[in-house]
Amino acid sequence: MRHTPPGPVMLDVAGFELDAEDRELLAHPSVGGLILFARNFADARQLAALTEAIHAVRTPPLLIAVDHEGGRVQRFRSDGFTHLPAMRTLGTRYEVDATAALGEARAAGFVLAAELRALGVDLSFTPVLDLDFGASAVIGDRAFHGDPAIVAALAGALAEGLRAAGMKSVGKHFPGHGFVAADSHVAIPVDEREFDTIWRTDIQPYLQLGRQIDAVMPAHVIYPAVDALPAGFSRKWVQDILRGRLEFDGVVFSDDLSMEGASVVGDVVARAEAAWDAGCDMVLVCNARDQAIRLIDGWHPAPDAERSARVASLLPKQPFGDRTQLAQDTRYRDALDQVQRLTA
Repeated sequence: MRHTPPGPVMLDVAGFELDAEDRELLAHPSVGGLILFARNFADARQLAALTEAIHAVRTPPLLIAVDHEGGRVQRFRSDGFTHLPAMRTLGTRYEVDATAALGEARAAGFVLAAELRALGVDLSFTPVLDLDFGASAVIGDRAFHGDPAIVAALAGALAEGLRAAGMKSVGKHFPGHGFVAADSHVAIPVDEREFDTIWRTDIQPYLQLGRQIDAVMPAHVIYPAVDALPAGFSRKWVQDILRGRLEFDGVVFSDDLSMEGASVVGDVVARAEAAWDAGCDMVLVCNARDQAIRLIDGWHPAPDAERSARVASLLPKQPFGDRTQLAQDTRYRDALDQVQRLTA
């Protein structure tokens, strides 16, 4: 087992278990994390074995993450995983009974994190802090609401639930992906609004939540009033605004460098260099093994102890327990009851 600090690259694997190439890539010093997808899940026992094998590759262990928000973005949906509501459900509920909605958001966060952690997953890229302007299909009901104050309140409650189960939170997609219709997976979205407008609306959840959010993922969206580069490649957005004006000192993840929204920067090495120079602590390369190999072969950033320590801080501090222990946890049973009533 290799003893190396976490590197700045998060990549993925194809199947239900690690093959020889997977192990070789995960042991590379440039790699610090792995993101899972639905294709990596057959059942609970298999997922637990996979995460155990991934964690065993390195010391300290690689950070294992997943996009597991609820609603249509939930990678694992069977064999004991609760079907979590779309965040819009909580926003609608808030309009009727704010106190109940906040409790349900905490419960959803706890269930989400507890079920993942019981099978060895460290982090979910949630909550979505984008505002629902009614324009973006790719965001849509992933957003809590169109009101920044309601988004901040519900996202903060969800983050409390995550934290109670020992999981950190990741706010996305900074400064906001909800106003543009284009999907950055397949297009290059451009948001023409002035900075002051974005500050008064989309940025407010980040400002109000402050250190309640442990990490941030910038959007692959261009805001030409601020910079010609997408936010995740922009020192103005990451260093001057997020780190500077908002005083955010947590982890910054790039969004997936293989997405079309990143293509304006160049090839995958140029994209990683631009994200790193902008201030991202970890870059993601998903669903593109050839690009992941090209990146770790061709990009050799100087070691950065501060950035490595930030990424390492996202690893859970203590084991959560397995599925048997989870079933006996009264906090989980109570939270599950709330979530199931919400989705009934």
